[in-house]
Amino acid sequence: MQENAVRLFNKVRNFSSAAVAAAIFLSILFSGLLGKESMGWQISCAIVALAIGIPHGALDHLITLPKNEPKKMALFVLIYVAVAVIAVIGILKFNIIGFIFVLLMSAVHFGIGDAAFINEIDKRSTSRAKLLRFFYIPAAGFTPVFIPLVNSASTDALAKVNSSLINWHQGLDQEILVVVTSFAVVSIVALLITRRVREAIDLILLLALALFTPPLIAFAVYFGCWHAMRHTARLTLSLPLTKQNLSEGKLNKAFLNAVIPGLPALVGTFAVAGGLALSGKDFTDEFFWMALVVVWALTVPHMAVTAKLDKAALA
Repeated sequence: MQENAVRLFNKVRNFSSAAVAAAIFLSILFSGLLGKESMGWQISCAIVALAIGIPHGALDHLITLPKNEPKKMALFVLIYVAVAVIAVIGILKFNIIGFIFVLLMSAVHFGIGDAAFINEIDKRSTSRAKLLRFFYIPAAGFTPVFIPLVNSASTDALAKVNSSLINWHQGLDQEILVVVTSFAVVSIVALLITRRVREAIDLILLLALALFTPPLIAFAVYFGCWHAMRHTARLTLSLPLTKQNLSEGKLNKAFLNAVIPGLPALVGTFAVAGGLALSGKDFTDEFFWMALVVVWALTVPHMAVTAKLDKAALA
């Protein structure tokens, strides 16, 4: 099973890297053909990428609660949903404060989750140098979250989804860009020096995604095709059915069995986002904004629940 788990993890890792590389190429292509101001293709692609990523957080109860305890399960779901609803209200009512809070929380969650994914591979390998977590975690988390929101294209994108967020950085956009980019570059050099070439390539891809793609594409592709895919791969080590699939060498089936139970969450998220967006003048833009709000809100309880899983993976 251990060897099959490494094969699955490397397969998922290669997919996430290829998806990011494709997003960079397509963004440059479409921006040249349609213009940087064209938002239709960006929103369409971003919604698809978000749809890929949403199911990954729907199995939290399966990895944190004992089986066959419906009362505890019901209480867990109630609290989980209540926290998410409070987060939605907070983001909608206090746009900037809620937005910054979710950005910081997401950056930490993404960085730790990515390092935990890599550590699961390291545990099953014997010839890999120790990962410099002090460099990798902040760079892997803050690069895809903050850089897309301070580049020149972010103003138009934020104006489309919610104009009150345009000046969220309070005029410190260039300072944030320089600090986060510089730290990412230093981290890449540190990883290369310690012969963690694959991790350095990861950060190079994330930095290029953040710098050369529209902000909507950058976040959505990272969330759906990178973070969610890697988190789902980690779930295959915890679910009984997927563990059996791995032991039998059925890698694709193991991964799908960690995705399918989360599909109702995708339907529910889009239903809620659609309902919230119906009052908007432009349904497409309003829908995407509400979908983002719901995704961000779900990150709050999701991060708390997966903290135990992350801790075990990083041990």
